Amino acid sequence: MLELLIAVLLGIMAGIVTGLIPGIHINLVSLLLLSASAYFLNITSPLVLACFVIAMSVTHTFLDSIPSIFLGAPDPDMALSVLPGHKLLLEGKGYEAVKLTVIGSLLCLILTILIIPFMIPFVPKLYSFIQPYMGHILIFVVAYMILKESGLNKKVLGLFIFTFSGILGLIVLNTPNLNQPLLAMLSGLFGVSTLVTSLSDNVEVPKQTITDSIKIPKLNTIKALGAAVFSGSLTGMMPGLGAAQAAVLGMQIVGNIGPYAFMILIGGINTVNFLFSLVTLYTLQKARNGAVVAVLEIVKSIDLVDLIVLICCAAIAGGIATFLAMYITKGFSNIISKINYKAICISIIVLISILVLIFNGPLGILILITSTALGIIPPQLGVKRSLSMGCLLLPVIMFFML
Repeated sequence: MLELLIAVLLGIMAGIVTGLIPGIHINLVSLLLLSASAYFLNITSPLVLACFVIAMSVTHTFLDSIPSIFLGAPDPDMALSVLPGHKLLLEGKGYEAVKLTVIGSLLCLILTILIIPFMIPFVPKLYSFIQPYMGHILIFVVAYMILKESGLNKKVLGLFIFTFSGILGLIVLNTPNLNQPLLAMLSGLFGVSTLVTSLSDNVEVPKQTITDSIKIPKLNTIKALGAAVFSGSLTGMMPGLGAAQAAVLGMQIVGNIGPYAFMILIGGINTVNFLFSLVTLYTLQKARNGAVVAVLEIVKSIDLVDLIVLICCAAIAGGIATFLAMYITKGFSNIISKINYKAICISIIVLISILVLIFNGPLGILILITSTALGIIPPQLGVKRSLSMGCLLLPVIMFFML
């Protein structure tokens, strides 16, 4: 028991690092742990190492909204949070923006844990039923996204944005020898493009207020949580799908719930998607993300007792991460307005460029520049930037349909 608690605490510490530093993803740390697992298994058990990975991953889902909102440097799973989060930051509500994502993460963590016992018997049947139609479901979602644009002109422009971002995604994701292709592509589409726009508009970050002024209708909150649990669980079962695709699916399910409830949705989906991947691991013996791949390689297979232990570790990590996220966010809120925002934007662009160069070389920089240019276009044309998620949706659609 003591070993498990130590593993959880160390995992939380690692999750703080991966959550706050752009480019250092849980998959990277998990694969490093896997490569060194032969050494660690001489001094501890596979379940202890698995608990470390789970605690790190859950903590990461609570903290990764902080750099996305305050710095405009998105984790791939939080790319869509940059847009409303950045808007709230410029209103002096960066603290509340993060708080909304943390509320979403915590409540969805609790809801998912509550429904897991009821879902376990149905997951294999549900997976077998839905998998043949997943491509069709995503095509319907994309068509609905495009048709929601007002007027024929914007519908055509929306199709243009989706198609070109989709082509970019197909090229990038099928390019060999790219260690972290999503870092360059999604940082350009949603992060660097936002920062470049802020620089061109001479944006100034106002003093941040640490208050609870945001009020959300209960119905919108319920919709956000329900959509997060549903879409996060669904994509947690399916190969090739992750939290980013779940966010797009969840958006279409709930419709217009406003930017505040949307932040709850985004925060919750990330956590649900990871937690439900443990259920997929137990019921189907399949891994749906890099961290769970590492867990499967280390423990080989999990039984019901192992699943319960891992879920308990996730619950402990989520509870602690809630307080850590709000404490760290207060620190960010107190200093962000005291620093030259133009200098912050330039520094983050340079940092992302360096990380892309380290992981993917000059080709990564080319991808970053191309995706940034494409990411600047939607707001100029007056269409939703979420259509740029075509970079992930089109490759996944083709994966299921071909």
